Amino acid sequence: MTLPDIILLSVAAFFAGGINAIAGGGTFLTFPALVFIGVPTIAANATSAVSVFPGYLSGALGFLRELRQLPMREIVLLMVVAAIGGILGSLLLLVSSPEVFGIVVPWLLGFATLLFAYGRQVAVWAERHVNAEGAMAKFASLIVCIYGGYFNGGLGIVLLALLAALGMKDLNLMNGLKNGMSFIVSGASVATFALAGIVYWPEAILMMVTATIGGYAGAWASRRLPPRLIRTTIVLIGAVMTVVFFVRA
Repeated sequence: MTLPDIILLSVAAFFAGGINAIAGGGTFLTFPALVFIGVPTIAANATSAVSVFPGYLSGALGFLRELRQLPMREIVLLMVVAAIGGILGSLLLLVSSPEVFGIVVPWLLGFATLLFAYGRQVAVWAERHVNAEGAMAKFASLIVCIYGGYFNGGLGIVLLALLAALGMKDLNLMNGLKNGMSFIVSGASVATFALAGIVYWPEAILMMVTATIGGYAGAWASRRLPPRLIRTTIVLIGAVMTVVFFVRA
């Protein structure tokens, strides 16, 4: 890594950590930053997943009181689905050619941006149209986790919509489960990527450190910045990155 690379990755990961602490969407910064310094897209996706991985655990632990309200059987079932989905999604990424992934990336970024922009509406729609007790809900859980293993962007928003569809109302409980499932999905995919040898570890470690610092800064900023400003900024970043990757494709 050159000094400009180190600066770019550090800044991107710092703000990604802050964004994830506030609302999610940090992948809109970490993934493009890695691609821009020359990391191949598939390896950049894997390395980006590693860089934001530790933050999910601390986020889940922050909602332990709410998580204890759920039966352990239900939590275990969701985490097993998350693990299976994470493994399947990461294996799907490994068998994707760089050319195919390069074509798919702009669409995934655009999809994640739209999900972030209209996350509340998606959650309301899902709650009305998905039967929480039916096979569709279980299948949807697996599909969401496969998506998360393949491409982490927007995973938190999709998971919140899914949990709303399962009939959950407590936002703190939903956030705890979202972070827990994201941790399991990311953990499964990170293990797969590490075994496959496609993670750029110096970049990943640098970004993990700066993302952690950014997470603390984000927690501080979340109490002082207007939520609308934060969401608008994230959507704009996602939109710009989508356009850039469409041009590059």
